[in-house]
Amino acid sequence: MSHQLLILSLKKIVGARYVLTSERATAPFRKAFREGQGPALAVVKPASLWQQWQILEACVKANVIVIMQAANTGLTGGSTPTEGCDRDTVIINTTRIKDIHVLVPQQQIVAFPGASLFSLEKALAPYGRVPHSVIGSSCIGASIVGGICNNSGGALVERGPAYTELALYAQVNKDGNLELVNELDIELGDTPQEILSNLQDKRYLAEDIKSTGKLASDRDYADWVRKTSDDSPARFNADPRRLHQASGCAGKLAVFAVRVDTFVKNEQEHTFYLGTNSPQALQTVRTTLLKRSTSLPVYAEYLHRDIFNLADNYGRDTVLMIKYFGTKWLPKFFNVKRQLDSLCRKISWLPQSFIDKMVYKIASLFPSQTPEKLHQWNKQYEHQLILTIKGHLLEETQGLLASIKQQNDLEYFLCNETDAKAAYLLRFAAAGAAVQYASINHQQVESIVALDIALKRNDSDWFESLPEELNNKLLNKLYYGHFLCHVFHQDYLVRKGEDAKAIKQSLLALLEKRGAEYPAEHNVGHHYVAKPALANNYQQLDPTNALNAGIGGMSKKQHYKE
Repeated sequence: MSHQLLILSLKKIVGARYVLTSERATAPFRKAFREGQGPALAVVKPASLWQQWQILEACVKANVIVIMQAANTGLTGGSTPTEGCDRDTVIINTTRIKDIHVLVPQQQIVAFPGASLFSLEKALAPYGRVPHSVIGSSCIGASIVGGICNNSGGALVERGPAYTELALYAQVNKDGNLELVNELDIELGDTPQEILSNLQDKRYLAEDIKSTGKLASDRDYADWVRKTSDDSPARFNADPRRLHQASGCAGKLAVFAVRVDTFVKNEQEHTFYLGTNSPQALQTVRTTLLKRSTSLPVYAEYLHRDIFNLADNYGRDTVLMIKYFGTKWLPKFFNVKRQLDSLCRKISWLPQSFIDKMVYKIASLFPSQTPEKLHQWNKQYEHQLILTIKGHLLEETQGLLASIKQQNDLEYFLCNETDAKAAYLLRFAAAGAAVQYASINHQQVESIVALDIALKRNDSDWFESLPEELNNKLLNKLYYGHFLCHVFHQDYLVRKGEDAKAIKQSLLALLEKRGAEYPAEHNVGHHYVAKPALANNYQQLDPTNALNAGIGGMSKKQHYKE
């Protein structure tokens, strides 16, 4: 099928309005949230599961690469095209297909490909239940299906990676034929049109929903993360324990729906703010809480002094947006900003990073949104931890922290509601702040090397110490992450003129020596090389390399030819 015939076919399926082909119209979908961009023949936006199937059929027949994309919030470029492929690419953007079915008795839901974590949080609120993730990428429009496909982690200590064995997906088999596989354990019919239409219109009864032994979340993780003496990380993307069909598929399957667990909302929570100049003191906090708490903490978010300062200045726009308009406006804000970026790059007389600089200057007109008490702690303590616990654990946790303080350099206080909200807003703004800093200060910063790592559970020497040769090539090192899980986000601002790729390889080599795994929760995308077991999983799911070709440094050619 020629490109012209394919475009006509796609327009017939969804309407001309929802087939984007111009460079300007497709730009926001072809450029990733933080890293990665490439060419696309078209961006198609189906309104139903049946339309999604018809688009897939047309694309497979036309022998083009397909990229499944929802909100395009990935941080490693895994839902955007790449250069150097032997076929053209079509992006299927699923944000119009955003249904969520809450299954009685509300312990599970079925989510369509465009449904966001934020929407799920709202849908579950009347039942006193919450999704797998409730802060972080959920606030910028991340999809439920995207989380499953990438085994995304999140901040909640008990939850582990997003995971399910219950999914409805399409697969291109070794003969190049498209197949629909229904593993939802819901009786929906036999043909693709029956299955997809019945699910879309919720034409199924309670008795059609099977009680199943299949997992719809990582129910072992709460025990797994407590094993602090084990010589392996708690969670990482290539963990074979949690690679199953749609889970961890990284877009090598076209997922139509997932069935996942929901969780009881805590009636009450308390937040402590911890500070220390001793990495070992925080390590003692980690092992003590994991071994001795009768119930695991809710969150334990680490901030280093340098990322605190950077986020307070360069993440202020994000903090202001959430504080005064709520998280529901964030996806729209980032989408508009991305489109304006694309437009401004075409205007030659505008300075580089014009939009970032403008947003930063506007946000700088406002004072710091972080309470003075937290600023004072940041000046005094290099390492800080935001620790949230369930309401009934207050006395127990105070006792554990007091006992640790007797033997270690550690201070802490119980936050009021204002301090707790401000601390988490600052933590949330951290990743975007580093990107904005690098964009605005491009004359000093060559680029960012952003790593997402999982340390071994028994690694007591968790705070990184780099060789001086590497340090001299960096402007700054920014550390933050999910401390009890030993998952860290480490952003390195590379000095202008230095070789960022070589620096990245040196950093990864050091992590290999420590037994760390990477990526921990953002998946390989086009940022990391997939290790052999993970690459093999991708090839088994997608033997002709028809979907998301080139991820993990793998071949970009049909049938994975070199």
